[in-house]
Amino acid sequence: MTGLHHVEIWVADLATARAEWGWLLGALGFSRRSEWPDGESWAGGGAYLTFTTSPNLTGATHDRRAPGVNHLAFRAGAPATVDALMVAAPDHGWRPLYHDRYPHAGGPDHYAGWLENSAGFKAELVASKAVGGATPL
Repeated sequence: MTGLHHVEIWVADLATARAEWGWLLGALGFSRRSEWPDGESWAGGGAYLTFTTSPNLTGATHDRRAPGVNHLAFRAGAPATVDALMVAAPDHGWRPLYHDRYPHAGGPDHYAGWLENSAGFKAELVASKAVGGATPL
């Protein structure tokens, strides 16, 4: 059996991560599965994301331009849902990226929005059906 089981993301500020990621993941249909003093897990689509603090952190922000994870891409539903999330995101700690090319920064057949949170982590919200009928992989 193949597929992604889980992703663990270390965060420097758990309260902010809970607010920012909690809003985004809840809006995307994920549900909080567990919570403990140093972290929490959100499940959706057969996999889960864990956000946790660690005494081994080497910095306070995520550098998506360094080797490692650049961003997480989420199935976000219809283009109208992506649009609504992009409008609401700044009120929840997320900054829109590539706004001058929205919603086709990934190409003419790819309808998506990109966001960056206060820690520098990038998320991509991919529409289930792009304008012109193309669908994401």
